[in-house]
Amino acid sequence: MDSAIVEGAVQKVLQNDVFKLDEAAEVERIRARLREVCSNILRKRGLVVALSGGVDSSVCAALAVHALGPKKVFGLLLPEKDSSSASRTLGHRVAEQLGIEYREENIGPALEAIGCYRWRDDAICAVFPEYGPGWKNKIVIGGGLDGRLNHFKLVVQAPDGRVLEQRLPVKEYLQIVAATNFKQRIRKTMEYFHADRLNYAVVGTPNRLEYDQGFFVKNGDGAADVKPIAHLYKTQVYALARHLGLPAEVCNARPTTDTYSMPQGQDEFYFALPYEQMDYALWACNHDVDAAELGGFLGIGAERARHIYFDIQAKRRTTSSLHAKALLVEPIAELPQIEPHAVCSTFLD
Repeated sequence: MDSAIVEGAVQKVLQNDVFKLDEAAEVERIRARLREVCSNILRKRGLVVALSGGVDSSVCAALAVHALGPKKVFGLLLPEKDSSSASRTLGHRVAEQLGIEYREENIGPALEAIGCYRWRDDAICAVFPEYGPGWKNKIVIGGGLDGRLNHFKLVVQAPDGRVLEQRLPVKEYLQIVAATNFKQRIRKTMEYFHADRLNYAVVGTPNRLEYDQGFFVKNGDGAADVKPIAHLYKTQVYALARHLGLPAEVCNARPTTDTYSMPQGQDEFYFALPYEQMDYALWACNHDVDAAELGGFLGIGAERARHIYFDIQAKRRTTSSLHAKALLVEPIAELPQIEPHAVCSTFLD
């Protein structure tokens, strides 16, 4: 077959069919699964969702309400001193629109006490000794798309507006990431406190891109009892957000980490491309689309597309331990994998 015809067919599929979704049917499928998880498998009375103001957590909360009703969903807003005020505002709007009970808990004092900011700032000062009160920071990724190994750069902003950037040594990079991971782990501690208090299950909010590529913190935002959108590409999550009638600001918001004090897109910190293109790249990688065809479709060229494929596989290898359960010397035969219990409808009544 003529190569131009093949390429044209691939690009037509990428343009028209890849992320097509029957939103109503998908909502119903997730609703049924969430009800099954709560009543048959986990035997919990409801669901806890941490609301960041982003599309993923907002969609998860809306799906939880669709499954169990607003009286059986509890929302948490968990800001700290580096959090965006816009995220907090959107989290409140979503909770109010859904009609769920929710609570805001500032985790900043807990992070201060545990040393999150101190450990982070000590590492930053090793790179920029002048860094101090009033300065802002973020980490950005580089190298991978040029065919080199990924490396990280530290960006800081002085109170007078000056922006400085320098490549991060491994030691300081690991310390900054370890310190900021406290944020995700303290948030998850709060989620499980309220889940235990209410006899609810905890909802995890990663989309397929984040779940596949290990963009989560183990025992932090990676911990959950059920993850209702981990099979959906980010593009599909946005489609569900619009279908579910979430606020326009949520449906149109760009993905951010909301972890560092400087604004930071997910593509700056972790992914090789903005999510719209990264979704296509992951789909193409999963379906063995030739790199030249992906590169032509995205307008990035074959060589860069090959680097993106390499980066996808590299992230899968290096983050595989995030998905792993604790390892045993030998299996415990008396403790089988969790299996559905008989339906106990009282947990949903």
